[in-house]
Amino acid sequence: MAINITNILNAITAKNNAADSTYSSFELSQINTAINTLNETNGVITYNSVRELPEGDSDIIGQIAFVLGAFNVDSTSDSVISSHIGSFYYYNGDSWGIATLASDSSYLNSAAVAGPAAGPAGTQAQGSISGYSSGGFTPSYVNIIDKFPFAADANATDVGDLTTNRIQMAGHSSDVSGYNSGGFLPGITNIIDKYPFAVDANATDVGNLTVGRRLLAGQTSTEHGYSSGGLSPAYVNVIDKFPFAVDANSTDVGNLLDNRAQVAGQSSATYGYVSGGIIPPTSGRIQKFPFSSNVIIYNVGDLSVARYGGGGTNSSDNGYTSGGATVNIIDKFPFATDADATDVGDLTDARRAPAGQSSTSDGYNTGGTAPANSNIIEKFPFATDANATDVGDLTIARGYPVGQQV
Repeated sequence: MAINITNILNAITAKNNAADSTYSSFELSQINTAINTLNETNGVITYNSVRELPEGDSDIIGQIAFVLGAFNVDSTSDSVISSHIGSFYYYNGDSWGIATLASDSSYLNSAAVAGPAAGPAGTQAQGSISGYSSGGFTPSYVNIIDKFPFAADANATDVGDLTTNRIQMAGHSSDVSGYNSGGFLPGITNIIDKYPFAVDANATDVGNLTVGRRLLAGQTSTEHGYSSGGLSPAYVNVIDKFPFAVDANSTDVGNLLDNRAQVAGQSSATYGYVSGGIIPPTSGRIQKFPFSSNVIIYNVGDLSVARYGGGGTNSSDNGYTSGGATVNIIDKFPFATDADATDVGDLTDARRAPAGQSSTSDGYNTGGTAPANSNIIEKFPFATDANATDVGDLTIARGYPVGQQV
């Protein structure tokens, strides 16, 4: 059974607005108690944006808040280009995350359909159903979208096509769609395309990056995809953001600390991370930027070995950078504190540019080049520090694919 809080609020508000002299004092008292409970005691308080949510402490554990629709403003015309109706947020003692609620018309719905399980609070950067590996070269460029299950070790199946054959993109995941941004056709592109998770289907072109580029990193928050760094054809430091709620172009929201490409991307509940890459020279730097505000960039630490072309994955607590040029190292760095990464295991072989996918329990790396193209699907556990194991094959061996998950 699922309770639609929006409809309850609407019903109570309508009841209160309709109150007249025929209502008893007891009935009026009940209405006021309900309103006060929902809006003040431990219920639903409305905020204009996520930034206004109060800092968490033990006093608000379990509180639900409603955040009004987010707006994306076109700075050139000062006009709103997109919005959504808003979301309920729940404080779990560590962070605010979106609360999943029924959206049907009844107040109590015993037949509500559950969507895909969410990742860590505040992000879709982990999945519980499937991993996806998109694009790459064989050596010809391909548009293949492969899907493989998280519940069992199995080979991938071809479930659709990107809008173009391309490589060296950034990958992102909302709760309903996989996204690819930028890449190489040949020729650098600024395309953002998406495909649905609910059905096996081809991707559609839904927007553009502010700067066309390849060899960039992707990050994912609850409401946006981020595209960081890349080659355009010079090295760039741009961080672009685009919305999941509507199909729209990205906006430039900040810069990395330096121009770099062939970087790995990771996402915590509150920050996007970029690790390794070429500036040039080859770098081991780990940087992060907050999802809640623009421009602010932090230097977090360093990988155990400087390298480019690593695969980025993440648990709810840690970021991982796997492989990269000439190494098979799996590095781990914590989200809770800013610290250097540590070597916690090995891939099955040393290879560059695998796609990274994250389930709630394991990190996956698919494809890549070593220098021969690979079809390997391999995984390593988040719960313990261990080597990766080969658990299946992509439909075709390829280098420079990118990953998504649901």
